[in-house]
Amino acid sequence: MRPQLALCGLLLAAVANVHADQTPADWLEIAAFAGHQTDYSGVFVFQYDNRVETSNIIHVTEANGEYEKLESLDGPQRKIIRHDGQLWSYINHKMVQIGGQHERSGFPSLLPEQLSALSSNYLARMLGMERVAGYNAQVILFQPKDNLRYAHKIWVHTDSGLLLKAAVLGNKNKVVEQYAFTQLQIGGKIDRSWVKDCDAVGTHGKVTLNEMTDEGITPINSGWVADTLPTGFKKTMEIQRRMHGKHAPVTQIVYSDGLSAISIFIEPNDEDEDDVDGLSSRGAVNLYHKVMDQNLITVVGEVPPRTVMQVLDSVRYNGK
Repeated sequence: MRPQLALCGLLLAAVANVHADQTPADWLEIAAFAGHQTDYSGVFVFQYDNRVETSNIIHVTEANGEYEKLESLDGPQRKIIRHDGQLWSYINHKMVQIGGQHERSGFPSLLPEQLSALSSNYLARMLGMERVAGYNAQVILFQPKDNLRYAHKIWVHTDSGLLLKAAVLGNKNKVVEQYAFTQLQIGGKIDRSWVKDCDAVGTHGKVTLNEMTDEGITPINSGWVADTLPTGFKKTMEIQRRMHGKHAPVTQIVYSDGLSAISIFIEPNDEDEDDVDGLSSRGAVNLYHKVMDQNLITVVGEVPPRTVMQVLDSVRYNGK
């Protein structure tokens, strides 16, 4: 048995038998593992900016890893499969690779497995029990110790540890964005027939949509730094990558405090019409870009607008 699976088993056993002894940090860690190691299928909604998106999800674990199929139920039809860090989509009835190792996981696998120093940045409170999609859930609030990040409220299934609902809260606890299951089956007989499609593509060669796939991802030490990141944000990745629609490789630096992430992108200013200063948002994700000298700097983060602006204004080249 893989060590991670063994640890997950111990964690989930603790949830089932000793609810009262779990701290907020314990529940967060349990949910982080359960999102990857639990078989489930269901329907969830994503609410943001007065919009609602509904998706069907199936997640199963096999001997060679985890598989996830995500299908949109409203708007343009989309069907995506994740396996072994790769992202696939059905395009013209063919399974096509559209993303690589650095694609972010979606709900309910939102939580990272590394949650060190979380208590330094958030005050955690247990808010009792509620029901979500017919399941009992422990509710936990993570309130930031400053005004440079959002509060996070999560609902964790008391038996499996699966994340059933997650909300990002802004001023006066207003919901900025929220994920929640409306229908859910945990364990039992879950459709696995689609898994063979993914395995077949891996066996007979990948069909890659080059113009949509990030290529040439290289770890680097670029020499770019940000001087005023919020306390607790640590660098987790620094790479150079090619991105669709960009004329030259882009430097990306990623920081995390355990619950939220901030990415800084640096690229040459090619004076395209979209290379202008500006702030935009989608739910809890805020984006700010600005032309500085001969470079276009973009900061994207699951943090309030003032934070991405503060970070960008502190970005400078420190030399390699």
